[in-house]
Amino acid sequence: MTRRSIHQLLAAAGACLAIAGASAQDVLGTGSGPARGAQNAVLENEITPELDRAVTRGLEWLAQQQAPDGSFGEGRYDRNVAVTALACLAFMGDGHTADRGRYAPVVRRGLEFILSQSAENGLLAAEAANGPMYGHGFAALFLGEIYGMTAGGSDTRLAERTYEALVKAVRLIERSQNDEGGWRYNPVPYDADVSVTICQIMALRSARNAGIPVDVGVIDRAVDYVTRCQNPDGGFRYQASMGASAWPRSAAGVATYFYAGIYDDPRIDRGIHYLIQTAMPNTGRASRAHAFYGHYYAVQAMYLAGGEPWAVWWPAIRAELLDLQLDDGSWEDRSVGSSYGTAMALIVLQMPKRYLPIFQK
Repeated sequence: MTRRSIHQLLAAAGACLAIAGASAQDVLGTGSGPARGAQNAVLENEITPELDRAVTRGLEWLAQQQAPDGSFGEGRYDRNVAVTALACLAFMGDGHTADRGRYAPVVRRGLEFILSQSAENGLLAAEAANGPMYGHGFAALFLGEIYGMTAGGSDTRLAERTYEALVKAVRLIERSQNDEGGWRYNPVPYDADVSVTICQIMALRSARNAGIPVDVGVIDRAVDYVTRCQNPDGGFRYQASMGASAWPRSAAGVATYFYAGIYDDPRIDRGIHYLIQTAMPNTGRASRAHAFYGHYYAVQAMYLAGGEPWAVWWPAIRAELLDLQLDDGSWEDRSVGSSYGTAMALIVLQMPKRYLPIFQK
């Protein structure tokens, strides 16, 4: 896939943006291509009054869902470390931390809950958790982000506990990597899939950003594993052996390269091409299965790619999510729950605020 063909596809995708209130001419030509990144290349009208109102309502609703013990989640995902971590990241995306901002008490209680679930071996998981490495990856990411933003906050003991739990979580990830280079549901080095693997890669990147030493060889082997999961169409299969591409895990696959420090590569170009073909927001192309998960990673991939991918993707996903918000301020996810759906939507919508360190190069 050449850069020219990607440009042509992006132009075609940009033509669909009339429904999002922007033309292809408005959004194309910003940035210099996939290697640039959007960190220092702000689009015109990235954050609109409508987005601000939606975020305010969403955060208000989400704060009301927190349990007394600091956790988030409902149904079979009650007291779930992954949902709790994502909810806290949603508040941090607006600049709130454990000791700063209107929602500081919410973030602090969430942090306390996550720390309470840290086992001696480093695993971050509530009792009876299914597929604990999913939750572990998201929880470790949250610890890395909050420690990186504030070194744990003004509470010295809380900072020490955060640091200790984060280091143990990182070491668990390192020693549970399997021979293929990936991870799967349990903290044992026997199997791997691309979805769980990207959770661990993001956690390791966040920890490294926060000053925690990370084994570079672990990252290199993980990237090799993810590469073996890429199909000729640019999408990613679930495991390395065989399987069809699907857009949510393909978004995660593209993001892997950025979090491993790879910013300009044909593998990225092919993945972005696949995502725009199959999952362009607000066009009805994308399957709704695992949609919040997919858009969580896809918006990261497009933001870190920058240039035309970000310029085309961002107005479209913003319009789609604003349309999906319910009257009470939440977003519904029928599989995991509305706390999860709302947290994911808020993380996506607040990407242009550029608060979270993990989203920066």
